[in-house]
Amino acid sequence: MRRLINLLVTAVAVVLAAFLLPGIHVDGFMTAIIVAIALAFLNAFIKPILTILTIPITVITIGLFLLVINAAMVSLAGWMISGFDVDGFWWALLFGIIVSIVSFIFKDKE
Repeated sequence: MRRLINLLVTAVAVVLAAFLLPGIHVDGFMTAIIVAIALAFLNAFIKPILTILTIPITVITIGLFLLVINAAMVSLAGWMISGFDVDGFWWALLFGIIVSIVSFIFKDKE
């Protein structure tokens, strides 16, 4: 049940971020749910690999390179999902920051 709530919170965060950022386009709430599922999948399987491969760069940038990896995950989701468009790297970066903040605030933390 907690995972379903977290997924819905992430979908709402996706819609909110798309509303706030003109460079992000989401066709509807169902697309936002699919984006939330895709981001969960990418963050569970692809992001750890990229994080391990880029440890030296992450250490040199004091962790800021993880924002670049986040933006890459958002851009990859935009490429994979029709109905979810990301206009560029900076929009993906801002989108990732907004979704992370909203998700952190409202997700179930049990």
